[in-house]
Amino acid sequence: MSNSASLAGYIDHTVLKPDATESMIDKLCQEAIEHKFCSVCINPYWVPFAASKLKDASVKVCTVIGFPLGATSSASKAFEAKEAVANGATEVDMVLNVGALKSGKDDVVLADVKAVVEAVEKKALVKVILETGLLNKEEKVRACEICKKAGADFVKTSTGFGPGGATVEDIALMRQTVGPDMGVKASGGIRDTATAKAMIEAGATRIGASAGIAIVQGASNAAGAGY
Repeated sequence: MSNSASLAGYIDHTVLKPDATESMIDKLCQEAIEHKFCSVCINPYWVPFAASKLKDASVKVCTVIGFPLGATSSASKAFEAKEAVANGATEVDMVLNVGALKSGKDDVVLADVKAVVEAVEKKALVKVILETGLLNKEEKVRACEICKKAGADFVKTSTGFGPGGATVEDIALMRQTVGPDMGVKASGGIRDTATAKAMIEAGATRIGASAGIAIVQGASNAAGAGY
């Protein structure tokens, strides 16, 4: 498998800007098909449109829940996730209740993640965005442990709208905490091949990026073994 093709399989090709237009989402879907990205990651409004565009493709439809703050109620997150799946999403990236975590309300955070896991009824993968730029090391570990206990499929670093983004150190910590079987998604500030590969080497099994094309084009131009 070529360097660029194998790296493309890690990428959630992402547009989450509030001013994204239908033509931008259409272009995103076409690029994802062309480059064989794992998924497109879009806001919930665009799920039916993307699902129709990708119905004959292997590209998955990923959307975001409780985005970008994570401070909506568990009931609203669950409804949003259930509706997204009904509209064609096969992956949902929910935002952790960061304030509850930082308040020491781990039971609230656990129930919040469980609500979404139960709402999708195993019809979609659940990734939990920790917003690592707002957390200290102990909070990152607790968040990962809670997400694993709740039955989530992935932990993810960042929304891209908060402070900071993915770091190799955070990915390594998250991988160490959740173990070898749970997914770890690096997202936030990944714009080139070298950074993407460093995240994978640290333990990431998925890359969220709006610069997916630049990442795989850089990989196709690079020498040596790839992903």
